[in-house]
Amino acid sequence: MVNYPNKKKMPSSFTAHPVEGNKHYTALRGMNLEEDLNLSNSYYLESDIAVIYKKPTPIQVVKVDYPKRSAARIVEAYYRKPSTTDYNGLYRGRYIDFEAKETKVNYFPFKNISDHQIKHLERVKRHGGIAFLIIAFTTRNEAYLIDASYVCELYRTSSHRQITYDQVKQHGYPIPQGYQPRLDYLKILDEYYFKEGS
Repeated sequence: MVNYPNKKKMPSSFTAHPVEGNKHYTALRGMNLEEDLNLSNSYYLESDIAVIYKKPTPIQVVKVDYPKRSAARIVEAYYRKPSTTDYNGLYRGRYIDFEAKETKVNYFPFKNISDHQIKHLERVKRHGGIAFLIIAFTTRNEAYLIDASYVCELYRTSSHRQITYDQVKQHGYPIPQGYQPRLDYLKILDEYYFKEGS
């Protein structure tokens, strides 16, 4: 049993893959995108590579049940305000902010991202931060990092209200998958956002 900083325990059914470069291992097989990103971020933090966290969704607690003094349980709550994006943090002195989405089909529908999230990503870019989306095509076991500028532009101008797999593949970057980290999305930032002279 492995304890991670967020107090979650790795399920006992988890089996480690001893060879990091095992071409038959894909991070998304049997897991979901959020879990893979949380494990990757834990690895980055523990290895002192980056400080990136999942943002908590602000809630207003309305009713709490106290069956035992040590076991309080929230039974009614509501979201205080719409959340912005899923993750943010610091890497190599730059602020990064991103949204993570999964889809089982060969496109990502724009109904799955809110207008306030698009505005937030645009604002981050405008103020010099690195903003992007990570889109996982779960049936293909593929995940891509795609810059927010492209997605926001398409969101504002496309009549199709979606971004296709082919568009993501053409304008995004496939994220290397492995054991540690599960999804090495910082490798994409190194290659395309931190080039010499940029």
